[in-house]
Amino acid sequence: MNKVILMGRLTRDPEVRYSQGENALAIARYTLAVDRRVARREGEATADFINCVAFGRSAEFAERYLRQGTKIVVSGRIQTGSYTNRDGQKVYTTEVVVEESEFAESKANSSAPSNNNYQASPAPSPSADIGDGFMNIPDGIDEELPFS
Repeated sequence: MNKVILMGRLTRDPEVRYSQGENALAIARYTLAVDRRVARREGEATADFINCVAFGRSAEFAERYLRQGTKIVVSGRIQTGSYTNRDGQKVYTTEVVVEESEFAESKANSSAPSNNNYQASPAPSPSADIGDGFMNIPDGIDEELPFS
């Protein structure tokens, strides 16, 4: 089973394009800043930046209603892929294909100042040396994990 549920804030307005042809299909791309449960040692919140893509009605919803900072819940599936860039290097991609999305807070709450102001930062290039792609588990948290 491949099922993902995320709650986070858009790091920027969605980028929406339409496919060519008689029945043009909307395609929306955006990045969600999803808080991690474990904060840094200084108590500072951390987040993962997850690339999302939506098609059809989900993409049209994103185009009409989603803006930078909007808090949403999405469900969908993880999709991986690869391509060869202009330099001839193979680039691996991972994104969430959004099947459903909904607002996670009221419009009144979303206009209030938030402590979670995330700046969009470029995702590291998969060809860059980023280790094995898994996050390190902080020391002293072993007893909180549901598995061993």
